[in-house]
Amino acid sequence: MNALDNAKIQNVDISLGRLLETLAGAGELPLVFHYDGRPIKAGYHVTEVKAGQFAALDCGANPEAWTEIFVQLWDVDGEGSAHMPAGKFTAIIRKVSDHVQLDGSAKLTFEVSDGVRPMQLYCASLPRLGNHTVHVDLAPRPASCKPRDRWLAEEARKAATCCGGPAYPKSACCA
Repeated sequence: MNALDNAKIQNVDISLGRLLETLAGAGELPLVFHYDGRPIKAGYHVTEVKAGQFAALDCGANPEAWTEIFVQLWDVDGEGSAHMPAGKFTAIIRKVSDHVQLDGSAKLTFEVSDGVRPMQLYCASLPRLGNHTVHVDLAPRPASCKPRDRWLAEEARKAATCCGGPAYPKSACCA
């Protein structure tokens, strides 16, 4: 059983490396991205792959730094009636990585447009196999407050520590 068969988690913001690792066993299977409640058209193109290194100051005056990979998809009808095979998608990414340093652990963002509507930003969930096709759900990438996100993550970690083990079966924090 490969990573594609094991991919059961949905709506997870994945890295480029995780996406490629999961697609590794998919080869000739069609790769269909889904966004805004519909599948991408069969003739879609990967028009650009770019890597960025960012430095910023968040709303709490905390310095931030990260790398991000952007994969631009042009949602158009093409000459063929079949979606791009997963192997072709991974080959495109490999070709880009021959010329541009791509960090496999970097945040992954998809930019999608049909050439008429403005480009929209999306994050990807883990690919899933269904009906002899690889499906990747793209969810709109929302804005976030990093200090609040860190606080929420810390609260979740504290709750898991308090309530997550047999040592705390009736702890007050688990109520």
